[in-house]
Formats: sequence, structure tokens, C-alpha cells
Amino acid sequence: MTDGKIRVLDPDTVNQIAAGEVVERPASVAKELLENAIDAGATSILLDVATDMAGITKIRVTDDGEGMTAEEAVLAFHPHATSKIRDIADLAAIRTLGFRGEALASIAAVAEVTLITRPRGAGALAGTRIVVRGGEVVEKSEVGAPEGTTIVVEHLFYNTPARRKFLKSRNTELAHLYAVVENLSLAHGEVAFRVIHNGKERMATQRAGGLLAIIAGLYGADLARALVPVEGRLPFLRIGGYISRPSESRGNPSQVLISINGRAISSRPIAAAIREGYGTLLPKDRYPVAFLDLALDTDLVDVNVHPTKREVRLSREREILAAVTAAVEEALAGHDLVGETPAEPVQQQLTAGEPERVPDPAPAAREAEAAYAPGHREVALSERQLRRTEAEGQENLLPAMEPVGQVAATYIVAEGADGTLYLVDQHAAHERILYDQVAEERDKAAGSQELLMPVVLSLPPKDSAALRDAIPLLADEGFTVEEFGRDTFAVRAVPAALGAVEDPGSVRETIAEILDGESRTGPDRREAVTCIVACRGAVKAGARPHARPAEAPPRPARPDEDPLDLPPREADGRGV
Repeated sequence: MTDGKIRVLDPDTVNQIAAGEVVERPASVAKELLENAIDAGATSILLDVATDMAGITKIRVTDDGEGMTAEEAVLAFHPHATSKIRDIADLAAIRTLGFRGEALASIAAVAEVTLITRPRGAGALAGTRIVVRGGEVVEKSEVGAPEGTTIVVEHLFYNTPARRKFLKSRNTELAHLYAVVENLSLAHGEVAFRVIHNGKERMATQRAGGLLAIIAGLYGADLARALVPVEGRLPFLRIGGYISRPSESRGNPSQVLISINGRAISSRPIAAAIREGYGTLLPKDRYPVAFLDLALDTDLVDVNVHPTKREVRLSREREILAAVTAAVEEALAGHDLVGETPAEPVQQQLTAGEPERVPDPAPAAREAEAAYAPGHREVALSERQLRRTEAEGQENLLPAMEPVGQVAATYIVAEGADGTLYLVDQHAAHERILYDQVAEERDKAAGSQELLMPVVLSLPPKDSAALRDAIPLLADEGFTVEEFGRDTFAVRAVPAALGAVEDPGSVRETIAEILDGESRTGPDRREAVTCIVACRGAVKAGARPHARPAEAPPRPARPDEDPLDLPPREADGRGV
């Protein structure tokens, strides 16, 4: 029978296969250990990370949870040993983050793991220290230890070098790790998280203050001030969290963060339902910022469809999605969304429960905007935009045409020599021209323009780690970015293709889009950067020219003056 095609794999191979599903990178290790600490009832968790120039060398997680006895500590490293479930019936009522009992065994199969634990309320009982290397227990002893558990993971993938070579740079791996902590801290406000990197604190959240205070601590007070609360309820569902006002949008859905029963998940249908709740308040290529948690009956959620439990399957999905959309619509309808959010302290918002409402513009101003019609100045600008597009191209492939005006602040209207009517998408046409220019120049010194005032970026740890890694790439494209303090950067120059930079927000969003494409590498990533710079530098659809200044009433003629003997009135530098 030993010559047969079918054979049972040995335990070492089984563990390494399981490790390949669960342990993708250092952030996967941190996620499993942090989730175990939360399940153990911890109220305070410390994540201590050590790195060298090559990457992450050590991960240590310390919690004040319930701890384990010596027997439990040894058993915890056995494959599929768990305290979370006892039989198949328990799978239908899972409320813990972990339950399959594969994390510690999988991690220990590809790393050296040291566990120190002491049960809560054990009195004078000593703690337990266990060292596991390559899946084998090599040391077990009694030690003095505080109540709770500390797990140290070192030499990750030491026995699977092929796996190690697929890891990204140190800063990229740190960014993934910080993202894990951000997601868990948003979903578990009852736990205080602290992250230390090479002896320096990089992130800290507090148990008191609620979700809005956690958001402010991670992403800044400005974003927190731009959020409105969301609430929704069905007999089997409760929705809670915050969404951004339409004025605070993003170029991609990366900041739509969703959790179900305290588990951070990825769900395109739910993200689409959130976006649908905005209706026409957001352009089709813009996405909101959202921090939503859905509390569902456990029998409606299957969390066992993916090894990392990042994706879930929902029963009654149509009703759930409709409820999410309705909750977003109701939240937006209950707030005045016109204008900018006032700069009040976040703590004041937490006390008040919602941001202060902004008064509606004066009726006369609204009426003037509704009555807007393009005039001589707008036609002139439309002509200059079309000429600019023609001049910047290497070859004019358009037929001969004469610009006539602009429609919906998006299309340039032109007439051909034979009377044909042309509509030119000003953004798409200009973007193509800029793309060709940037692509041609990217293999030589990229043109840059110094900013009169540097744009200061204050980023969460995840994004700051990604930006540190991207600085050389950005420099190749014409950006000059310098560190300006902890998680703060100063942008001193931008690519010339971006044109005159009047809004610092455009620089922030351009860099944010570049960072969001970090999964691409080499030529693909540089190509993506070229596309982003061209898109950002192009004339925007919907950006109409400045409205003409209000005309002063005509000066009455003096009695001794002929009213027709006046110099011509100037408009746009020409007499009319």
C-alpha cells in the first residue's frame, strides 16, 4: 500500500500547509495573537515590534487577559486545540474572533515561539514558560510572571526561506501590521491598544471616549469633525458607527472600514450599500469615509469561509444591505451638509453627540448660483483650455475645430470647418496629453515645481510607514517629501504636470492614491503613479471658471457730459 497514489501527509507537512493559509506575513502573526488576547478578555494589549534593515525580526504581544495553566499552555500548541468551541453545533453561535485552534500551531511551525503565561486569580501560583521551535516544544519551565499572557515570535519563516523571499520591504510590512491594529482598535473600543516599534511608541488608544475619540486619535481631529453618526436597527440587526460628510471623500474605497460582531471584514456588497446611501451627493468616482459595525444574530453569519476569517457569508443579505443604505441615507438627511464643518474640538463633539450644524447659505446666494450661465469670460476660458490641450500634445489628431463654449463645466463645445458639432471631454483629453508627457519624461529627470508653502501631511502609522517606503518612487516622479516629525511629512515640491497647486488637499489626495497602490511593484507601480499624476494634473470635469465679478451699476452721466461720449467698458482686457 505504500506504493499507492493516495497517502496521508505527515504532521510537519500538514502544519506547514496550515501555516501557509494562516501566516502570510508578520501582520498575520500579529492579527492572530491580538485576536487571541481579545478573546482572553484582555482590557490592555501591548504590541512590541523589532526590526532591522531587512525587515521585522520580532513580534511580542502582552495582554492582561485570563492567562493559562501549564497544561493548557502546552495543549494550546496542538493543531486544532481550542477553548472556543466543543462540537459542530457551536459553529453556529461563534462570538469569538478565533475558534479553529490553528493559529499557534501554524505560527510555531514556521517560527520560534516563546509563551509566558499565568492564570488570572491564581494567587501565588508561578507562571509557565514554553519555547516551541519548528513545531516542537524544546523548553518548559516555571517562571515569575504577571497575570495574563506574553507571546514572542522570532525568526519567522526561518525554515521556509521560499516564503520569506516574498515578503515586502520593512516599511510595507509595518504598514500592514499597523493596519491590523487600527482595524481591531476600531472594532474593540473596550480594549486599550499600544504599539511600540524599536522602543518608540507608534500608536496608542484609550478605552474611554468611544469610537469617535479612537478615530480622532488614529486619523486626526479634522477627519473626526467631518463625520456624522449612523444608527440603524432591524429585529436581527443593529448598525452603528460614523460616516463622512460628502465634502470629505476619497478617490478609492480604502477607508470604508466595516466590522461584523466585532470582526473586521472585507465586504464589497456592504461597501457598495454604504456608497449607495449617498446617492448623488458624491460624484461617481468618489468614495466616503466610513466606520461601521454591524451587530447580527450569529446564526445569520458564517465566518468560517476563509482561513483568515477576513470574509464572511451572510444570510438575509438583501435585507441587511438595504438596511445599511437606509441608515446612511437617514444619517445624511438629518444633518446640514452644506459648507465646511466648523473647527470645534473633537471632545466637544463627543459631548454634544454630533458636529455643529452649518447655517444654510443666504437665499440670494443660492438663487444666483442656480441662475448661473456661461458668458464671454467663460467662452474665452473654454477656448484657452482647448488650445492648452492642443499645444501640450505631441501631435494634434483632432480635426480642425473652433471652440464655441462649455457645457456643464465638463465638455468643450466646438464647431468643425464643415459645421460638425464636437463635444470634447476636457478632463479625459487633457489627462491623455499629460500622461504622454509624464511617461516620456519619467525615464529622465522629472520636472518639479517648488511649492511656495510646503504641504504638511499628518498620517496614521499605517500610512506613514507606507509613505517612508514610497519616498524614492515619489522623488523619481518629481515629488520632494521630507520627514517632519513623528508620522508627519512636508511635501516641498510636486511634479510640474500637476500645474499650479492652489489646494493643499489635491497634494494630499494625489499621494494618498499613490500609497493605496502599494500592492503593485516595479514597473506596474510606476505606471500607476504616472496615471495618477496625469489624472490629477488634468483640467477637472465639473470645474467651471471663476464666475464673473458683479458689475457695478453704471455711473450716471454728469449734466454737462454726453452720455455717448464715454470710453468703452473693459471686459477680459478687450473693449466691448
